[in-house]
Amino acid sequence: MTRLSLIALIGFAVSACAQAEKPTNIIMVVGDGMGPAYTTAYRYFADDKSSDKIEQTVFDRHLVGMASTYPARVSGYITDSAASATALSTGHKSYNGAIGLDTNKDPQQTVLEWAKSRGMKTGVAVTSQINHATPASYAAHNENRRNYNAIADSYFDDKVQGKFALDVMLGGGWRYFIREDRNLVEEFKRAGYQYVDDMAQLSAIEPQQPLLGLFGDTGMPWALDTPKQTRLPALVEAAIKQLTNDKGYFLLVEGSQIDWAGHTNDVASAMAETHDLAMTLEWLESYVKANPDTLVVVTADHSTGGFTIAANKDYRWDPEPLKNLKGSLEALAEKISHSDSPIETAESWLGFSLSKDEKSLLSALNIADQEAIYTQLKKLMDVRTNTGWTTSGHTGVDVQVFAMGKGAEQFKGHMDNTDIPKKLFQMMAKP
Repeated sequence: MTRLSLIALIGFAVSACAQAEKPTNIIMVVGDGMGPAYTTAYRYFADDKSSDKIEQTVFDRHLVGMASTYPARVSGYITDSAASATALSTGHKSYNGAIGLDTNKDPQQTVLEWAKSRGMKTGVAVTSQINHATPASYAAHNENRRNYNAIADSYFDDKVQGKFALDVMLGGGWRYFIREDRNLVEEFKRAGYQYVDDMAQLSAIEPQQPLLGLFGDTGMPWALDTPKQTRLPALVEAAIKQLTNDKGYFLLVEGSQIDWAGHTNDVASAMAETHDLAMTLEWLESYVKANPDTLVVVTADHSTGGFTIAANKDYRWDPEPLKNLKGSLEALAEKISHSDSPIETAESWLGFSLSKDEKSLLSALNIADQEAIYTQLKKLMDVRTNTGWTTSGHTGVDVQVFAMGKGAEQFKGHMDNTDIPKKLFQMMAKP
């Protein structure tokens, strides 16, 4: 065989391999704030203690690598959600606060926009408002993530080759889409979108039609405060039902409020929100088995809170107090503030009896101060579980990468967060 023939054969093999790994559908999942401590803690939270073995979780089954998260040099080493989501959506590092822009504030094409230009359907399913930092960085371009109204407007006003960037939008956001100066819900309805504002309505929507679903004023309620204490699996299932078509789809999924629980140092919601995402991934496991031409890539944009499994030199972490809650600690704080018997209310809600010291601490609080009650409840759960926190902000640790389905092996090993969209662009045949 000649040298040229060998080169041609190798080139053909590489091309054939790339074609074989090209998925029809791509589902990008972001666990906002979900650093390694969260998925490790979830393993113990989900553990069946009747067995000597600690079972693997869906995260363990699909772990393929790690990714660095630092932003552009101008913002140092610690990213915010906007810069990280921009890196994950465009392959470009940017400054903290940037939505789909580079450091020069020039718009950069996102993988979702590229998918739309290729004829694929596109959507977002998130538990934050749909114009929050992560979903916005996939479907919009703005110099500041806090420009929520302008970002919401851009979902309607800005087009990709004459079409709306998003076929499906599910999450929160009434405040930004139904305003005195503009009612975007009515505009989307006139443009042919179905609109729902109650999760129960998702079962009655017409399949494969544009859909806008808003289920909260800003973000959706905590998972702990919703039926079955999950809501993201239902959003994802509904989104996929609408997006499925012969040309494929790109869906951005975000477990948004893992980050919110980390910011407020609330271990109860941190585990509940991680569970909500884990249940979503378990549903996607089954979906990928039935639809093997689908790729699912999962990562975090950063870690939040400096979450520590075990604190104060005590080699112990006990998730049992987190397992029987009737709702979130924030909702319990409100309930206590209106209760004639706060201790009984707390014990009923928490699912365990309070110690003498715990009762004294709660009894000493101003019953009208919900924030102080919430803070004390979080401290109580930290002590019970022996959880530690180092910050109410983000940390700079590398985050895990998980993948399943067609092309999952392309995400093995250590990479930068910008490498993830670069691989997705290649899979969608962008040079």
